[in-house]
Amino acid sequence: MTMKRSAMTSALLMGAVLAAWGVQVPAQAAKAKVDAAYVVPHNALGQPDLEGYWSNATLTPESRAGGLGDQLVFTPEQVAKLEGAAQHEKEVLNKPLDPNAPPPSVGGDKLPEGTRPEFIAGGGATGGYNYGWLDPGMYVMRVHGEPRTSIITTTNGRAPPFKAGANMGGGRRYAGGLGSFDNVESRSLGERCISSFGRNAEPPMLANGFYNNDYQIVQSKNAIAIFVEMVHDVRIVRLNGTHRTDGVRPYMGDSIGHWDGNTLVVETTNLPQSEAYHGAWKNLTVTERFTRVGKDRLLYQFTVDDPTLWDRPWGGEYEFSTLKGIIYEYACHEGNYALPDMLAGARADEAKAAAAAPKPVAAAAPAKSTLTASR
Repeated sequence: MTMKRSAMTSALLMGAVLAAWGVQVPAQAAKAKVDAAYVVPHNALGQPDLEGYWSNATLTPESRAGGLGDQLVFTPEQVAKLEGAAQHEKEVLNKPLDPNAPPPSVGGDKLPEGTRPEFIAGGGATGGYNYGWLDPGMYVMRVHGEPRTSIITTTNGRAPPFKAGANMGGGRRYAGGLGSFDNVESRSLGERCISSFGRNAEPPMLANGFYNNDYQIVQSKNAIAIFVEMVHDVRIVRLNGTHRTDGVRPYMGDSIGHWDGNTLVVETTNLPQSEAYHGAWKNLTVTERFTRVGKDRLLYQFTVDDPTLWDRPWGGEYEFSTLKGIIYEYACHEGNYALPDMLAGARADEAKAAAAAPKPVAAAAPAKSTLTASR
């Protein structure tokens, strides 16, 4: 009894310390709650069976909206409003188009009022994607039945600030910035069809808010393959291995994994600068946990740790749901002329600017001296 009370006291004290820091205990510190009547299936290798098709599409954002403060869970009224708005948006944007309607104005027509800002940023009604091609998520993310306000599980649902004097080391997802057209490598990985424009593949794996937030997990004795529909990435997790030491930073990082009971634990290092997460990449370690908690639910928890940027690890969690179907090839490069056209346009602008620039005045030839002329 004394030992139990002592352990409880220590836990309460630790909770108080973390609360004083303004940091919620990482979700990974708590054991995954499996549905009471659910028995985790195992495959022929004796591993917990994670195989199948999954989706992480959701209305819940990675970072909590500012007006929600420290609210971890949506109220029933808030859930009804969000999910109702998503359903209304789907109905409006899926209405049949009038084939006799006049052509859109220059720059495209505006989307209906209430359309999500990310859809507008994606190109609007003209030049963007018709809603029929999108799969942004229609429901708030539930974790253990709780409708969460954010994926990140810090107290305020946001990434913590950097520690004093921290140096990001140039960590950013776009090497040359969105306005740079110097060369192909200054454009984003998504534009180059190398990886998704979000974080579908590289850890932590997050939905992109548009489409193709779908996955297939395949297991073997020595590796787990996570096939990502977005830009058809395949992420390989080597089981019971060690991290590479050659300094190479492959896309999606270097992932090794092991089984902890019914949970697959994956540790990833060596992420490249182009796949930085909230500024961290060079010294970043991402630890993920995959646990079947129900017939149609796969709990995903992640912790990010970079002692050069943050005082302590932090993270988030969500639940994959089973995908009603399979995933297909995302033929990103097929017929893709946007990237060469953008670079060609930039070269044309440069040539035009060079042609319009004032020409340097040629220096006048020096006059012959009188003495030389008299001779």
